[in-house]
Amino acid sequence: MDDIALPRCAERLLSIPGIMRVPSPRIEMFMLRNFLSGDECDALIARIERDRRPSTIADANGDHYFRTSETCDLPMMEPDVVALDERFSSLSGIDRSFGEPIQGQRYEVGQEFKAHTDYFDPQGADYQTFCSIAGQRTWTFMIYLNTVEAGGATRFKVIDKLIQPERGKLICWNNRRPDGSVNPATLHHAMKVRKGLKYVVTKWYREKIWA
Repeated sequence: MDDIALPRCAERLLSIPGIMRVPSPRIEMFMLRNFLSGDECDALIARIERDRRPSTIADANGDHYFRTSETCDLPMMEPDVVALDERFSSLSGIDRSFGEPIQGQRYEVGQEFKAHTDYFDPQGADYQTFCSIAGQRTWTFMIYLNTVEAGGATRFKVIDKLIQPERGKLICWNNRRPDGSVNPATLHHAMKVRKGLKYVVTKWYREKIWA
């Protein structure tokens, strides 16, 4: 099975009550408020706090301050994580077998993830390492777990869109163009937190079954 068998995620998302499409012809991008409850957000925050580690990047560029957050790999066999994974799949229409393990991220004051894309650069040194089996990333789904006191917005520079962290809010986007090529308009910057902490969880899907 490959991505030819994937359903049209955007069409499915448009059928979801409360979903909002970002008005840009350059990107398939959607938002949904209150995707998770406060209690669900708190439980994920507690897990991230317990199991966090320094974040890493593919294709290191020599900038040691490019990504300064911390990451938590959620245990995909735990019942609450399985339930969250099933909710992502139900929302997107993409089978769970195409998904990477869910990650959590934590940002302290001053931490950020500078402008980047979620897809792997086809010309990058690590492209074969990350894409030889499951293929390129297709969709990204991200949930803000708290409303940040100041800063911490996600800026999509190419389409001039700034998204503020809001507890329980989900944003998602297609990392590819309609022809299947990667979409540079998905370039985004997890901006510095100015006050408080920022927590998110992220789910990525691939072209082929995740091994």
